[in-house]
Amino acid sequence: MTAIPLKQAPAARRGRSIARRGMLFAAPAALLLLAIYILPILVLGVFSVTDYQLGALSFGFVGLDNFANAFSDPVFLRALWNTALYALIVIPLGVFLALGIALLVHNRTRSRAFWEVAYFLPVTATLVAMATVWQFLLHPTLGPVNSFITWLGFDPVSFLGTPSLLIPTMALIGVWQILGFNMVLFLAGLTAIPKDLHEAARLDGAKHPLDRFLTVTWPMLGPTTMFVVVTTSISAFKVFETVAVITKGRAGSETLLFALYLEGFEYSNTGYAAALTLIFLAIVLVLSIGQTIHMDRKVHY
Repeated sequence: MTAIPLKQAPAARRGRSIARRGMLFAAPAALLLLAIYILPILVLGVFSVTDYQLGALSFGFVGLDNFANAFSDPVFLRALWNTALYALIVIPLGVFLALGIALLVHNRTRSRAFWEVAYFLPVTATLVAMATVWQFLLHPTLGPVNSFITWLGFDPVSFLGTPSLLIPTMALIGVWQILGFNMVLFLAGLTAIPKDLHEAARLDGAKHPLDRFLTVTWPMLGPTTMFVVVTTSISAFKVFETVAVITKGRAGSETLLFALYLEGFEYSNTGYAAALTLIFLAIVLVLSIGQTIHMDRKVHY
């Protein structure tokens, strides 16, 4: 056994002391992570293989029956399709509209602060309150939206009464709500791009602004775009407040989170709701990791 030289002993003790202090500093965050995320997921996993109902004194082990029942449940399958349709509308519109607005606002000088505040206001508003406002705006007889449609010479549209229009309508509200946040992120990315790159591209022949956007701006916005796409995707799959307030989950408007809420809190099927929650978490996790891996290959840092 090799002995530590006397000169190295104080350094070794000092290293161990620093490591212990680091662990002490990290302990509160680690305990919080354990209490808020890890333990609830473990409990969720236990409940998902049981037939436990909220308030029951006993429950039985059912294995994977809850997961099998989920994929034969027409309500869950409809909620899965509605959520996917909602995400397919919100993600591209929420990303590319925000990018376009950020490009327009970025070139402003005097009015930039005004437009930043104007577009960011929906992010600060309570979505439950704003959903109530949207109910009035889209009302088939009293709402200003249908008043404008009638003024144009068309018949009023029942946006919230036509089953085929429910998800697209809520998706547009979701785009309105997330647009300002994504715009601010893109503005930060645009500000970080060195102006020298645009000048160099212009001297190299990229005279048109579109050419400079494709050769400089868009590649340099790669990390920002990846972050915006992932966060927008997660937000789209987490839609709940709009459904709860505007449609109250009537047939044809269910989403994944609202289906979980109904099973867990309205019908008290805690075991089945836990299984649905794990399926929901798996979908979001796979989507987020898949997007990150796919886009990371094309990102220029």
